Amino acid sequence: MMTPLRVLMAEDEWLAAEVIEEGLVDAGFEVLPAQDGEAAMELVSAGAGFDVLLTDLRMPRLDGRELIARLRASRPDLPVVVMTGYPPVGGTAGLHDGSAPLTLLTKPIELGTLIDALRSVAGQG
Repeated sequence: MMTPLRVLMAEDEWLAAEVIEEGLVDAGFEVLPAQDGEAAMELVSAGAGFDVLLTDLRMPRLDGRELIARLRASRPDLPVVVMTGYPPVGGTAGLHDGSAPLTLLTKPIELGTLIDALRSVAGQG
């Protein structure tokens, strides 16, 4: 049995976050929910271990783009899945330098698609 993937999830819409978290846990993931980028950084600072970042882009306090940049400053190879209702101009190229896996999903997202994307960027696809 594979070790469950630990997903750090930054999503400011709590209803969406709850649905996603439930679906991912049912699928065998461990989820560390954070209500925005700042909360996600706090979890990481507190020593939370995780394998993949799942983040929204538009969030209060600290947005997804900045969150990715900060986390990858210390973990350049961190796999990221971005879920957004407003895909950035230029797609994933606008979000990172392309050194590590990053998948961009546009909301609304099917749970199966999300699960596949998380496994894929983490190298379990």
